[in-house]
Amino acid sequence: MNTFKIILIYGLILKISGVCGQSVGTLTDDGAWCWFSDPRAIFVGGSENRSIFTGWVTQNGDIEVAILDLQSGGIEKKVIYPELQVDDHNNPAFVELPDHRILAQYTWHGGTNGVIQNVMESPPEISSFGDPYVFKPKTDQLIEEYQRETYTYANPMILSAENNKLYSFGRWIGYKPNMITSTDNGQTWSDPKVVITSPELDTNNRPYVKYFSDGISRIHLVFTDGHPAVEPTNSVYYCYYEDGAFWRVNGEKICDIENLPFHPEDATVVYRATEESGRSWVFDIAADDNKNPVILYTRYPRVKEHDYYYTRFDGNSWHHHRILYSGPWFPEDVHGQRQRELNYSGGLTLDPNNPAVIYFSHVIDGTFEISRGETPDYGKTWGITPVTRDSQFDNVRPFVPRYQNSDDPNAVLWMQNHSYIHYTDYQSSIRYAIFPK
Repeated sequence: MNTFKIILIYGLILKISGVCGQSVGTLTDDGAWCWFSDPRAIFVGGSENRSIFTGWVTQNGDIEVAILDLQSGGIEKKVIYPELQVDDHNNPAFVELPDHRILAQYTWHGGTNGVIQNVMESPPEISSFGDPYVFKPKTDQLIEEYQRETYTYANPMILSAENNKLYSFGRWIGYKPNMITSTDNGQTWSDPKVVITSPELDTNNRPYVKYFSDGISRIHLVFTDGHPAVEPTNSVYYCYYEDGAFWRVNGEKICDIENLPFHPEDATVVYRATEESGRSWVFDIAADDNKNPVILYTRYPRVKEHDYYYTRFDGNSWHHHRILYSGPWFPEDVHGQRQRELNYSGGLTLDPNNPAVIYFSHVIDGTFEISRGETPDYGKTWGITPVTRDSQFDNVRPFVPRYQNSDDPNAVLWMQNHSYIHYTDYQSSIRYAIFPK
C-alpha cells in the first residue's frame, strides 16, 4: 500500500470524530473572490460578541460585505459599492482599527481608477458602513520612472508596535507590488513605494505576492517572478518587513524603505523552478511560534498537473513536502475555446494560529472538494479530514479568517461554483464551516 493511501485511510478515520461536530452553512448564494486581496475574512468584536466579517463580488459586480454572528448564526449583509465591475479580483479585504471600526479596501481589476475604501463607523452595525472613498496612490515621479499606472488588489493590515500604523499593498504603479502607509486610521495615505521590480524594467512583468502580518511588528511576503502562464520558470521568494526595512529569512537586510525597490533575487529563494520540476504560484503564508515562515504553493510540472507543496523554514533551511496532486484547473472548458486560466488550482490556505493545519481544494470523483489536513511532523505526513464530500458543485479557494482569539471556534470559508468559466464569468456562492475546539 502506498503512502498516499495510508494517509487517506488515516484521514477517513479522522472523519468520524472531526466532521460530525462541524456546522456548515451558506453566507451568500451570489459571491466570488480571488486569493490576492486579503484578509478577505477576519474575526471581529469584543470578547462577548464575536463575529466573522467577510465580503465578495456578486454576479453583477456589486461589492458586498457580511457579518456572521458566531453565537446566533445570524447573517447580515450590505452592498458597499454597487456594480463596480464583474470580476472576482475585486473582492474587499479588511482590517479592524483600534477603535473596532472596520476598514474595507478593494480595487477595480486594472485601469487607472484607483483604490477604494469604506469604513464602518458604528461597529458592529454593518449598516453604518460609509460611502466609498476613491484615491490614487501615485506620484508623477513614480509614474515617469515606472511608466505604468494601474490598480489591482488591496491588502490592508496594522502593526501595533508602530503605533497602530496601517500598511496596504497592491499591484499598482509599474504593474508591480506597491506599499502605502497611514498614521490616521486610513483618513490619509502616504505616497506609494514600489516594493519589488524586475532588474530591467518590464511593465508587463507582475510579481504575485501573498502577505501575512502578525499584527504587531512583522509582515511576511512570499512572491513569484510573475504569472506562471508567462514565466516558464516562475520561482518562489520570501522576505519580511520589520522596523522600517525589508529582510531575508536569515535576518540579513535587503534595504530600508527609503531605498526600495528590490529585485526578486535580492530576497531569499524558497523554490528555484525548472521546466522539469515545474513553474509555481503562491497561495498562502503564515508564521510559526518562532516567527519562521510556513508557505503553501503549487508546482505545475505538466499542464494539467497541479501539485500542492507545504514548505517551512526551521531557522536554518527550507523543508519542502509535496502534499498531494490536487487535480487540474477548476474553470470549465468551453468547446472550441482555449482555456484562459491553466493555473487556477482549487487552492489551499493555512490556519495562521496553527500552521500545522491547512485546508485545501482537490478533486475527488470528478468534483473539487474541501479537506482539512493536519501534520504531526512538519509536513512529512498528513491526516486528512473531509470538510465537503459528494458535492454537486466545485468547492474552491478556501480561506481561514484572520485575527482569531483563543476562545474563537475554528472556521474556514470557501467558494462553491455553480459555474465558473473565468474571472468575469461566474455563478458562485460563499460557504463556511465552523468547528468547535
